[in-house]
Amino acid sequence: MIIKPEISGVIARSAHPLGCENAILQQIEYVKNSDQIRQGPKRVLIVGASSGFGLAARIALTFGGAQADTIGVSFEHGPSEKGVGSAGFYNDLYFKKHAELAGRHAINIQADAFSAQTKQDVIEAIETYFEGEVDLVIYSVASGVRPNYQTGERWRSAIKPIGESVSGASISLEKDQWIESVLEPASDDEIEGTLKVMGGDDWEAWIDALINAESIAKGCKTVAFSYIGPELTHPIYLDGTLGRAKVDLHQTSHSLNLKLANFNGGAYASVCKALVTKASVFIPGLTPYLMALYRVMKEQGTHEGCIEQMQRLFSTKLYGVTKVPVDGERLIRVDDLELDPDTQLKVSQLIATMNADNFSTVGDYEGLKREFMQLNGFDFDNIDYNADIELDQLIKSLS
Repeated sequence: MIIKPEISGVIARSAHPLGCENAILQQIEYVKNSDQIRQGPKRVLIVGASSGFGLAARIALTFGGAQADTIGVSFEHGPSEKGVGSAGFYNDLYFKKHAELAGRHAINIQADAFSAQTKQDVIEAIETYFEGEVDLVIYSVASGVRPNYQTGERWRSAIKPIGESVSGASISLEKDQWIESVLEPASDDEIEGTLKVMGGDDWEAWIDALINAESIAKGCKTVAFSYIGPELTHPIYLDGTLGRAKVDLHQTSHSLNLKLANFNGGAYASVCKALVTKASVFIPGLTPYLMALYRVMKEQGTHEGCIEQMQRLFSTKLYGVTKVPVDGERLIRVDDLELDPDTQLKVSQLIATMNADNFSTVGDYEGLKREFMQLNGFDFDNIDYNADIELDQLIKSLS
């Protein structure tokens, strides 16, 4: 079959396997030629490993100096009558292929990260492949829904302000169209649901399960990814439901840090740069900021994607240092280049001139959309998108 891009609003309905492999190969090449991770972990669990920061972290730790073996937990779907499958499904397969070619263990577990059964399956995999212990646990789950396995109900996250309505613009990547919207304040149930889905509760459940199973190695660290952003984005992000969940994540890092102190380890929340990910394109008001930020940082030569952020995090912050550098709230900051005052001044000036008629020229819309397309395996110059692909044969060759 010939696979073409299909976008509905800001959701990719198709993915190109060969483009997904190409994206992984580009990231592998980048980390191999970057400052290497020194004294890094050897046995790593990544919860949420199939895309974005989770995938980039897995690539950095395997190919960027640490030479780590990894277990990746993902909840992706392969080909069916509904479509060709998700990009994350192919990312997992191709990462495993290239990690094993490099002599590394790469175990993929396709399951719901929120499930107690998944945690038990991972503990069994740790016993089998890692001699029973992990050196690093990365928590990078991006989901809109979390099942409550005790009641059968579901918690759902809501991207809304708290207290008062907020207006903001988003971009339909399907129609290349600027859309103004007003977000009404979240209800108490929506706030609670967002905390359950995107806060620190499940991260702590993972660490507790690993501690109880005696699967935590001496010196084990854990890190989850967060975002704060500049004052410009606070009404919809930091001051809204997402920000409330991230504050909960930060607080969870403190309680986990006390637990891991018993193993001479530590727990951290790492505040990352605003980037195009499958999750970030859903946040109203953030896309205009991203377009302006991309243009300014590319002009300044300071732009980083997920892989650059992760390689810098592990090579300069978490490993090869005598002490992990944190701010006054114990947060690791890899958003320092984004929040540079000169950068933010120029971004604010650009956004002030941006509207529905000029957003594609004032900001870096072309770069933003290309990055979104490449997340799903499209828009690579060296891929023949008119080539016929036998999906069943391809998957069989990778399994």
